[in-house]
Amino acid sequence: MKKRYFAGGAIAALLAAGVIALNLSPIGRIYLPSGTGIVAKQMCSLTWVSGLESDQAYDLYLAPLLGDAGSLIGYEMDAENREVTSSVLGLFWHQRAVWRDGLGCTLVHGGHGFDAELTVPVEQDFVPLELDTAHRDQWFDTEALDAALADAFDEIEADSRHTLGVAVLHQGRLVAERYADGASRDTRFHGWSMTKSAMTTLAGALVEEGRLDIDAEGAVPALAEIDDIRLSEITISHLLRMAGGLAIAEDNTGTDPNSEMLFTQSDMPLYAATRERLHAPGEHWQYMSGNTILATDTMQRLLGDTLPDQVAGLRARIYEPLGIYSAIMEPGENGVFQGSSYMYATAHDWARLALLYMNDGMVDAERILPEDWYDIVAEPTPGSNGEYGMGFWLPDERSSLPTDTIMMSGFQGQWGYVMPEQELVIVRFGATTGVNSRSGGLALAVLDALQPPAMDPAMDTDSDVDGAPEGAPTPDE
Repeated sequence: MKKRYFAGGAIAALLAAGVIALNLSPIGRIYLPSGTGIVAKQMCSLTWVSGLESDQAYDLYLAPLLGDAGSLIGYEMDAENREVTSSVLGLFWHQRAVWRDGLGCTLVHGGHGFDAELTVPVEQDFVPLELDTAHRDQWFDTEALDAALADAFDEIEADSRHTLGVAVLHQGRLVAERYADGASRDTRFHGWSMTKSAMTTLAGALVEEGRLDIDAEGAVPALAEIDDIRLSEITISHLLRMAGGLAIAEDNTGTDPNSEMLFTQSDMPLYAATRERLHAPGEHWQYMSGNTILATDTMQRLLGDTLPDQVAGLRARIYEPLGIYSAIMEPGENGVFQGSSYMYATAHDWARLALLYMNDGMVDAERILPEDWYDIVAEPTPGSNGEYGMGFWLPDERSSLPTDTIMMSGFQGQWGYVMPEQELVIVRFGATTGVNSRSGGLALAVLDALQPPAMDPAMDTDSDVDGAPEGAPTPDE
């Protein structure tokens, strides 16, 4: 009998030791909490912010990401309270996401006085753009344009790009759009890291107002609160250019610091600020969302003292002037905007954000961004191989895109192209995992379909007999 008790105790001790070891390992500390976190957060946001059917959201966005881990992670949806809970085997690593009107969904870990009743409703409904067929027919080979969009969508079962929405603007006019089943022009698409471009736009608006100096040292509160004089050297420009030098690596493995920050932390700016300093600011380029989290926290504090005031300030500066009314910027549990990853908006409204750059920061006669802001964001960051500016990606030589193109880009194949010389804006959204979205091919196909209209000789009334327009400079001039 004593031997049996001893054996049972030994097994229990081994199990307990195994559980402790698992919890202390990256698997138990980051990977599994990140898995339950992304399931709860995405199911909440994709259902009640984007407006997708929950089964479609899970099958497209989450199942390919989770792989075999999906069989361990379950979730429950409370439609009445708009909450999602997830766990491993219904027992471990529980996570909870809560929806709030105007604020979207937030992972709640049980801290920072999270107010589940707080709402900041959007005061005006989304205003869709009207398809301008006359402009389209004048400027595009319409068959080629239709073919470009059709080719972007899955036509065969083996094609797993899962394109959900595409919209094309030319000279500010909507000339083409297409959506997959279950999506529409009313769907708020998750931009993932396209959100970084939105935060860079907020930085520009605050610079134009004289509220922000992106090159000022000691201006990042979350870093200033840490007793390390070296951190005061990090500027907003460094952060938006991914050159902050902190150890916030991002590799989408589920065990990296970025996953830990996004899905397990109540205070993301504090987490990012307290990571080890690996490089002096500006010395090393490495794409890391924690940089943008720190910059966002800094800018948000300039928008007001309360979260409702800050939401109103964000809307007033970069949403409402552009006619954007669908956008939702989700905050973390402590109320700080998740400015690296969690903006949702319709394809039309994402295109309106891109259009601001094509229009050199102007809306009608109002200047939203500084005159040189396009040049600033399009200036390659040292160390990025010329492929990253400030909050925007830049084309490499292999892309064949116009050299002045800037690009918003996000996880799972979210893209926004701005081509100023061609006056084109192209946005593409999807749930692309493990395959090439071929969005660059879409952009080139749309570009190839653009054909400037031939001048009508009957309208050329200002030419002299030699065919030169009246007042045009001569070769000698």
